[in-house]
Amino acid sequence: MRVTVRLFTGLREQLGSKLEAELAGDTPTIADLERDLAARWPQLAEQFACVAIAVNEQYVPGRSTVLREGDEVALIPPVSGGAATGDTPHFLVTAEPLDRDALRALVLTPASGAVVLFEGVVRNHHQGHTVLRLEYEAYTPMAERELAAVAAEVCTEFAAREVYDIAAHHRTGLLEIGDVSLLVAVSAAHREDAFAAALRCVDRIKQTVPVWKKEYGPDGATWQEGVLPQPRA
Repeated sequence: MRVTVRLFTGLREQLGSKLEAELAGDTPTIADLERDLAARWPQLAEQFACVAIAVNEQYVPGRSTVLREGDEVALIPPVSGGAATGDTPHFLVTAEPLDRDALRALVLTPASGAVVLFEGVVRNHHQGHTVLRLEYEAYTPMAERELAAVAAEVCTEFAAREVYDIAAHHRTGLLEIGDVSLLVAVSAAHREDAFAAALRCVDRIKQTVPVWKKEYGPDGATWQEGVLPQPRA
């Protein structure tokens, strides 16, 4: 059975963005795949303890998940992530600059008493050292699905508080100081609920959406440490 393995950030730089694996047996699992990969690429062995696993762009709960012919398995390292209105999707990962007005228009309704627009901006420092620029990488199709899933989760949490709509766009590629990396827009009947839902949405995006950033400073570039993804239960 053949499956494709997707790699990101430092693993991608070492081994490329995709690996092909041939697995024996009728019902091989993620654990079988890990053993196969570790035997062929020993540098992967120590990485399995600190990655989440996605199969066909959805997180899976454990290593006992059974794989099937043609599956795409992604090793998700800790995440660090941020035209006309009618053509603008609610959830987007793009290398193009983000459009604040388009995102606001997406969520505005006649019943909205407040629209909160959060902008994640590239700053010139991190944990006491200088930052010159950031480079964002994403598992794009899964990241867009997870943005939508986060929005649905937050709308459900705030269903009794008249939160009407949520949209989120994340940028990828090389960003300079002051560039916007993440936009989240929330509309609600009242400002308190719009602010609370926006904060919850941004927090969950940073916990679950597969986006990573490389930090460039005076001494070189390194992938920024993040958090192991925390998908919905």
